[in-house]
Amino acid sequence: MTASFAVVGAGGVGGLLAALLARAGHDVRVLARGATLAAIRAHGLRIHGPSVEHEVPIARASDDVAALGQVDFVLVTVKTWQVPGVAAELGPLLRRGTLVVPLQNGVEASAQLASVLGQAPVAGAVCTVLSWARSPGEIQWVGARPGVVIGARCAEQGEAVASCAAALGASGVRAQVTDDIERALWTKLLFIAPFGAVGAAEGRVAGPLRGSARTRERLVAAMREVAAVAGARGVVLPADAVEVAVRTVDALPEDGMASMHRDLVNGRPSELHELIGAVVRLGREAKVETPVSADLYATLLPLEQRARGTVPGGSVLL
Repeated sequence: MTASFAVVGAGGVGGLLAALLARAGHDVRVLARGATLAAIRAHGLRIHGPSVEHEVPIARASDDVAALGQVDFVLVTVKTWQVPGVAAELGPLLRRGTLVVPLQNGVEASAQLASVLGQAPVAGAVCTVLSWARSPGEIQWVGARPGVVIGARCAEQGEAVASCAAALGASGVRAQVTDDIERALWTKLLFIAPFGAVGAAEGRVAGPLRGSARTRERLVAAMREVAAVAGARGVVLPADAVEVAVRTVDALPEDGMASMHRDLVNGRPSELHELIGAVVRLGREAKVETPVSADLYATLLPLEQRARGTVPGGSVLL
């Protein structure tokens, strides 16, 4: 059974999921802008993945939300720091029963969307994939198949959540439904925030980062802080959450890096504030000490400020 999807943002995650869904026969519409929109209109989405090369046409792509029409599912795949700004644009995509699925890193995107759209349409979700935009409309994907975990945030969403997971699963995504989305979100944060921050602060991709006793210890210490903040906020993580996250880092390709690390290296605005910065901020609210995370955040903040043009020598890239 086919469904209609609006994919909001066609970068590494959104572009890949849009292409997989469209290739499986779903009605996929993409909100994109500038060079990315031009590329999609010219040749669709080009996917370079493990043993696969696909060029997938997208029938409807626009920079005008109203032009996309109402859909069954909205996948919000912009960067975490862009969520508050894009939330107010999504109204024309929604009808009764539409499910909005934010696929950002971090733990606050669902609440930010719900504050604008209301609680009823907004689910929670976690995406795991190593992919990035190699150029506009051209996505590089390495490693395992993309994974998406979706969870309802209110009882009425159950059927729509199951339908969305089924459509993704039939399109080649490792999709599953959880009854504890907060746990899933914090488990992902425990991995991605320390890995991205330590990698960027140390200037090391996965292989050298995990291969050094000093940087490995820094990574584990930051992960333990995330677990402590989660616990203080009432989120019960698996007892072996840190060990599992470290094993995930150990399994990454030698040159693997988090998107936050990649953005900072390339002088682009990143998710620094919403990832390791959120660990510090939410820890402070919960009265949990986070010295390792705070040091990482302070180390990386000048790079973020320069990318956003808020310190001398920076350029505005927003």
